[in-house]
Amino acid sequence: MTGPSVTHATVTSERAVDAPPAMVFGAWADADVKARWFNGPADWESGPHTLDFRVGGREHGSGGPPGGWVSTYDAVYMDIVQDERIITAYEMHLDGTRISVSLATVELRPEGAGTHLTFTEQGAYFAGFDDVAGREQGTRDLIDALEAELRRQLATA
Repeated sequence: MTGPSVTHATVTSERAVDAPPAMVFGAWADADVKARWFNGPADWESGPHTLDFRVGGREHGSGGPPGGWVSTYDAVYMDIVQDERIITAYEMHLDGTRISVSLATVELRPEGAGTHLTFTEQGAYFAGFDDVAGREQGTRDLIDALEAELRRQLATA
C-alpha cells in the first residue's frame, strides 16, 4: 500500500474544575460562551463560529495567527447527555488541507462543589500533521481557556 501515512493516537486530559457540571456543560453548549474560549491565543484572528448544539448538529470555527495560516474545525455532535457527556466527530483543516479526523468525548462528573472533566480524543492524524504531542498541548491549552472563562463567569456572578 502506498500513499500518505496516518498516525492513530488517543489523547486524554483530566482536570478538576472549580465549577459545577451544569456550568461546565453550559460553556460547551452556549455559542456565545464557547466562542470566548474555544479558539487560539488572544492575538489570533478568528473567523465566524457557528454552533448547533444538538445530536446531529454541527459546529464550525476557524482562526489563526494574523497574516498566517488558517485552522478550521468542523464537527458533528454524535451524543449529548445534559451536564454529563458530549461526543463529537470532527475534522481539522490547515489552509484547506485536512490534517486529522477525530472522535472527542467530554465527560463531566460531580466532584465536591466542582467537576471532574475528562476529555478524550481518538484521532487519525495525517502525514506531516501527526504531531500527537502538539495535539495534546493544544487540548491542555483549550481546557486552560475553558477554566479561565469559568473563573470569569464565577467572578461576575
